[in-house]
Parts: sequence; C-alpha cells; structure tokens
Amino acid sequence: MRQFGLIGFPLSHSFSQKYFTEKFLKENITDAAFLNFSIPDIADIENIFRDHPSLQGLAVTIPYKKSVIPYLNSVDDAVKEMSACNCIKIRGEIKTGFNTDTIGFEKSFVKQLKPHHKKALILGTGGASAAIQYVLKKLNIEYLLASRNKSLKAIAYSDISPAIFLEFNIIINCTPLGTYPDTGKAPLLPYNLLTPEHYLYDLVYNPPLTKFLQYGKEAGCTIKNGYEMLELQAEENWKIWNS
Repeated sequence: MRQFGLIGFPLSHSFSQKYFTEKFLKENITDAAFLNFSIPDIADIENIFRDHPSLQGLAVTIPYKKSVIPYLNSVDDAVKEMSACNCIKIRGEIKTGFNTDTIGFEKSFVKQLKPHHKKALILGTGGASAAIQYVLKKLNIEYLLASRNKSLKAIAYSDISPAIFLEFNIIINCTPLGTYPDTGKAPLLPYNLLTPEHYLYDLVYNPPLTKFLQYGKEAGCTIKNGYEMLELQAEENWKIWNS
C-alpha cells in the first residue's frame, strides 16, 4: 500500500486527509492511503521517514514550510527562490521539495483580479507568504509586507496608514488568524476604511467566511477564501507524487 501524508502542527484544521481519502474512493484508487502526521518539532520528520518505508509523498503545512528544507536532498527552482516547500516527493532515500502553493494561489487569485487591483498588502511573513510574494512578482503586482511586529522586511499593522490602506487595495491574509476554532480573530487592520475597490483574499478556508472576509463582505469588497487554492495545490501534489 502506497502511503502519502501531511506534516504540520497542529493539524485539527487540515483539509488534506479528508480530500485525499475522498479522492481515493471517488477515483477507485485502492492502493493508496493518506495519513496525518501532527509533529511538535520538525526534527520528528526523521522518524516519519524511518517508520513509513511505503511513504511516497508528503504535503507540508504550517509551521514547517521553511524549516523542512534542510531535511531534503534537493529542491526545485521555486523552492530555492522563496525558501518555502509544501510538497515532498519521496523515492527511497531521495526526498525532493516543490512548492505547489504558487500554482494553487495564482490560478485561484487571478479569477477575481480587476484592472484597478495594482498593489497588494500581504499579511504575514512565513512560508505561505513566501509563495504569495513569488506569484505577485510574476504578475508584476507591487506588494508590501505587514506583520504584528515591525521588522527589516515588514511594517507593523499599527503602521498601516489610511493612505497605505487605500493605495494597496489587494489584502492577502497569509496568517492562520481566524482559523477554526478561533473564528473570532482577524488581523488588526482599519477595516472601517475598506471600500468596494478592495480585494480581500484569505488563505484560511475553515470557516469559509472568516472574520477578515466578513469585514470585506460588509464593505462590498471582492472576497475569496483559500479553499480553491488548496484543491488546486493538492492536485498538483498528486501529479508530482505520481510522476
């Protein structure tokens, strides 16, 4: 039996196991199983590799998209550029890293992109954020990083002025804020300044309408959650694992 799986911590929010289990049933794939590996430390991936010799592929989620890279034998060019990996192909002792978040995000994001959407505010600086930055560069969309704490590459949420908020009218949440069960949380932004010109994209998909997206909906913004992105990247993972 071929094995595939997901590593992250925690995994109570994850869609992957349900998605692939249903896929296997629907497509009559009888020689594969999908396992969740909720590991409190990335070093535990060594035990997963050792204890599951039938493992042929892993998906990688928060918080290990960056820290998993030293455990791989090689990575593709996209992973090299962004230092973030969400897909591992395993062939014996050889583990190769890919990033399919970029494909899932781009295909999902551009569907609702309008001509006046020229600049993006990216919330968060982790592995998911790296994939979003990669795609926005490709699309020639200028972006600004924002986080709870100011750093060399990001402004603090508290530094977002009304002028910045109106100029950067694409806002992409790459943080887990608002994910079930903490559905009452949202990034600290001046939501009262939202206009119908804004496009709010949330990588969170559970719940489908996060508090972040609810604010956008109430202001008449274009909104989208991360569910389609996840479906698209899951299918890309499957292609890579079986290639």
